[in-house]
Amino acid sequence: MFTVTVIFLLVGNVLSTRDMCPSRAFTTSGECCKQCQPGEGMIKPCGATQTVCEPCLDSETFSENFSHTEKCQPCTPCSELMRMLTPCTDANDAVCVCDYGFYFNNMTFHCEACTVCPVGKGVLRRCNYDRDTVCEVCTDDTFSDQETSFDPCLPCTQCEQPEMELKSCTPINDAVCQVVSYTDKSPPESPTESVTTADPGLKRIHRLSDNLIPIYTSILAAVLLGLVAFIIFKRWNSCKKNKQGANNRACSANPSQTPSPEGEKLHSDSGISVDSQSLQEGQGPPHTVVKIDGSSALSLPLHTREEVEKLLNCTCEGEESGASEETDWCSLAGLLGYKEEHIANFKQEERPIQALLSHWASQDSANIDTLCTALKKINREDIAQSITVKPTATSTV
Repeated sequence: MFTVTVIFLLVGNVLSTRDMCPSRAFTTSGECCKQCQPGEGMIKPCGATQTVCEPCLDSETFSENFSHTEKCQPCTPCSELMRMLTPCTDANDAVCVCDYGFYFNNMTFHCEACTVCPVGKGVLRRCNYDRDTVCEVCTDDTFSDQETSFDPCLPCTQCEQPEMELKSCTPINDAVCQVVSYTDKSPPESPTESVTTADPGLKRIHRLSDNLIPIYTSILAAVLLGLVAFIIFKRWNSCKKNKQGANNRACSANPSQTPSPEGEKLHSDSGISVDSQSLQEGQGPPHTVVKIDGSSALSLPLHTREEVEKLLNCTCEGEESGASEETDWCSLAGLLGYKEEHIANFKQEERPIQALLSHWASQDSANIDTLCTALKKINREDIAQSITVKPTATSTV
């Protein structure tokens, strides 16, 4: 009795062990054989040793199941009339279906071309890789005037007042509407005076174009008027400048002309205002004009020229005997607002003093009073007085 009980216990243990082993296979040592997971394939079977697995190559091989015997399988290629619906992965094979424009016929087990709906019929259900096209006859004010595999029956055009229906809608043709346009109050005498259209939107486009024409015409007229006004203004301004230049030249050529009591001012295009009384002064020391940048000028008496040249030719390093930093042209430049780097640039010019005066005269703040104040600060009041004596040329830069 004891022996029978032991035998039943041993058999029960063996059966329970098999139930707990998914592969239901064992090594020679009694160990449950390992299963390869999806995405892995067996490369060495279970036997004397345990199962050996390796990953499948994505897009090349696959394994979809748990198995201790299956290897990685090659992916299915999609060819001819097939296209790939889902790609091949390491755990799933590729899914191939019929290409666009074809469907799979369950009777022939081949891909066949989708049915094209003829004229008078529209598409009720489009063709897909697993079913053919379903067509329907156009009814109830719908039509289809061409063969198609995509378009359904289209609704017929409804003619609106004052349009007239020239041709009724049929399953194979749309309605044709006629829009009548009158050139006078009387109705048209022939069909040639009417415009036929199947598209009501075309009438709205014509109306919009008619409304835009007056707007474009007004804009063009305004542009032309502005252009003419601009040309007239430029011509008037040019004539005015030419007249002023002629008057200035006439006054310069006749210094003996009698001036007005207020001392008439002649304005040239260069921006310099000159007292006409000073041009006809017959007495007193003669004057010389020092030009600045070809347009501005300062009037200096001849007896002061040597003193001016002596001041303006004095160097910053004090090379001339008796010269000091307060009486050289560099000090004058500093008082006129120039910094050391600007003075250094003037030194590189062939005529640095001329360059200084030309640059200073081009500024809006340049005037005789400022220059005389600067000369006085460097102890050259004599030059300042020689510039300001008698009626002088005044810079209006």
